[in-house]
Amino acid sequence: MSGRQADAFVFFGATGDLAHKKIFPALHRLTRGGRLDVPVIGVARGGWNLEKLRERARESVERNAGFDRDAFEKFSRVLRYVGGDYDDPATYAALRKELGDAKRPVFYLAIPPALFGTVVGRLHDARCDQGARVVVEKPFGRDLVSARELSRILHGCFDEKRIFRIDHYLGKNAVQNLVYFRFANAFLEPIWNRNYVRSVQITMAERFGLEGRGAFYEQAGAIRDVVQNHMLQVLTNVAMEPPVGNEDVEAVRDEKVKVLKAIPPLVPGNVIRGQFQGYRKEPGVSPASTVETFAALRIDIRSWRWQGVPFFIRAGKHLPLNRVEVVVSLHRPPPIFAVPLPLTVSAVPGANYIRFRLGPDLAIALGTMVKRPGEEFAGDRLELLASHQPAPVESDAYEQLLGDALRGETFRFARQDYVEEAWRIVDPVLKAEPPLFTYEPGTWGPREADALVAPERWHDPAPAPDPPGTS
Repeated sequence: MSGRQADAFVFFGATGDLAHKKIFPALHRLTRGGRLDVPVIGVARGGWNLEKLRERARESVERNAGFDRDAFEKFSRVLRYVGGDYDDPATYAALRKELGDAKRPVFYLAIPPALFGTVVGRLHDARCDQGARVVVEKPFGRDLVSARELSRILHGCFDEKRIFRIDHYLGKNAVQNLVYFRFANAFLEPIWNRNYVRSVQITMAERFGLEGRGAFYEQAGAIRDVVQNHMLQVLTNVAMEPPVGNEDVEAVRDEKVKVLKAIPPLVPGNVIRGQFQGYRKEPGVSPASTVETFAALRIDIRSWRWQGVPFFIRAGKHLPLNRVEVVVSLHRPPPIFAVPLPLTVSAVPGANYIRFRLGPDLAIALGTMVKRPGEEFAGDRLELLASHQPAPVESDAYEQLLGDALRGETFRFARQDYVEEAWRIVDPVLKAEPPLFTYEPGTWGPREADALVAPERWHDPAPAPDPPGTS
């Protein structure tokens, strides 16, 4: 859709946890940067007032965003409040009044998906949806059937170009840099295919556990929580073809969907599920829970570029550290140097690789082999660090995404066909529930996951950020 600037921003769930942690800080940053000067209307259930909402916003900004007095005073002047039940027509009559002459409002539904149908229907009844955009938070369903039902509800009032499915992972600079680095550097394209690439590994390691979210996690699990969305987003950025043209943002989203269409549905034999020891004792978790806190998958892409190249995904909680990395391993070159027999491991050239660290810090590195000093004609692995940046402020992703929604820019949002293809891929193993293996907290998951990548091994991220320069 053309980037017409919105003339109002309305967010439902204004007193909730998401608003406190992410939305208020992002709106504050947008105001400070001079990118938000339209009415901001918070909608929540009754019992609040505008002054109380301003206090809540100030507390949020002071804790999460770096308080700027002038910016917050400006934000306070545009902040409005509408209280009432989400199913009460009076709530939407009050909202219509607050919107005034606004013709292009953005409605952000920071509420449970079960309420989407109610809110969207009431917005339509009150004629608030005309010319509007709607922003919805993940999860976009919990399987293919529910994703399609959610789409049906939203499309009842909004066409696809006015629906913005927000996932903060798409707003991360490091995830976007995967696409930029691939297509802005000519040296990559000749080797970015099955002729040179041996395998691709994507790891999302979380050192922490549930952090009080046991009841939520019981309804999700690792595959629904991060694999179906975050990890497949990273995979499509690695595997997509160059988009056609440089002005049509839909061309980029088209290429990502093509990648997913080339992936057959997962089968249980290509999935290892794990659960950390002690999970069933967490508050809100069933003593007999079979929900996975770890998942390792092998994915094959049936395309000309990637046929025969395995893509391995690994994600889990209570792993040794917090890291998100992509490692693209190249085929080993044949040994051509005269070396004493029998060959030792150090004498055989290792595989080159390109490593992208996507979080918490950002890095791009190249794995190489160099000759060891001395008379012995043997080599050592050396990693050349091409780029390293400290960890960015997490809320920057929401600042980027809310700014995009206000401008009507769809590039960083998930399209419905993408969502449905992602669910199609994981649906079979969600229903089949492959065997569950336990693992000790602080390890890299169940040992059974090692067999998935054999005869290779998992590339475990380094325990510390790379220093500036060569490591």
